[in-house]
Amino acid sequence: MASVQANGITIEYEQRGDGAPLLMVMGLGGQLSDWPASLIDELVDRGFQVITYDNRDSGLSTESSAPAPTKRDVARAVLMRRPLRSDYSLSDMAGDAVGLLDALGIASAHVVGMSMGGMIAQLIAIEHPQRVRSLTSIMSTTGSKRVGQPRMRILRKSLRRPVPTRETAVEQAVEVFREVCGPTWDEAQFRELAQRAIDRSFRPAGTSRQTAAILTGRDRTLGLRGIKVPTLVIHGLLDPLVRVSGGVATAKAIAGSRLVLFNDMAHDLPRSRHPEIADEIASIAARAGADVRQPQLV
Repeated sequence: MASVQANGITIEYEQRGDGAPLLMVMGLGGQLSDWPASLIDELVDRGFQVITYDNRDSGLSTESSAPAPTKRDVARAVLMRRPLRSDYSLSDMAGDAVGLLDALGIASAHVVGMSMGGMIAQLIAIEHPQRVRSLTSIMSTTGSKRVGQPRMRILRKSLRRPVPTRETAVEQAVEVFREVCGPTWDEAQFRELAQRAIDRSFRPAGTSRQTAAILTGRDRTLGLRGIKVPTLVIHGLLDPLVRVSGGVATAKAIAGSRLVLFNDMAHDLPRSRHPEIADEIASIAARAGADVRQPQLV
């Protein structure tokens, strides 16, 4: 791993493979190390240069010094539609990604984002279209309050859950993902990965600030309609956190996009689907003229 100065902050990143650059944007509170290794392997095998990085306020990238919103602040913003302050926006985070590409000397890349990372990826394509060769939005939504909203039980539990400490963080992470992941989720494996992530970086305040950036974000539907690059939208039919209507609305807004729905996927990336997800990303990249290896018909 390495770091660069970009968009006024330090960004930690990692590169693997050669060929067409593919930038992967992580979701809320996640780190570059949270991308499944087997999915990265699949993408490298298809001829991509995979670039993963820590968003601001997560991992080893710059941590904001601004006060984080409290649970009460977030609850009032979500349930009562009260204004919420945000130290930065999703557009700022999209600017971070573009700044990373600048620092690496990459004029344009295929962009893949999951959950909050999908929102950021969409904004890169909307606000910096010349930097995006193809777009893949995974388990994400448009920003419209009418689609992609979490199930109420998930929302209520999230708002009632105490702020984690280092001692409680692993168990809380396991509890959260037990609620939002699909039937193929491996709890023991996730527990180990959660411990590694917390040992690398523990920033609950950063996750709260990223939450504020999501909640203060605008509806991107109109901007999505202007996207011209080949676009893939992937969503799980079982997703209780960003419901499938968010993915459907994203695909509907982007003319010519491809929508792929998995019936065994919730708010996770099932290991059994990694080869198929990589094939879909390679196929959409090929529409943009990428030099990537295509899946072979058997």
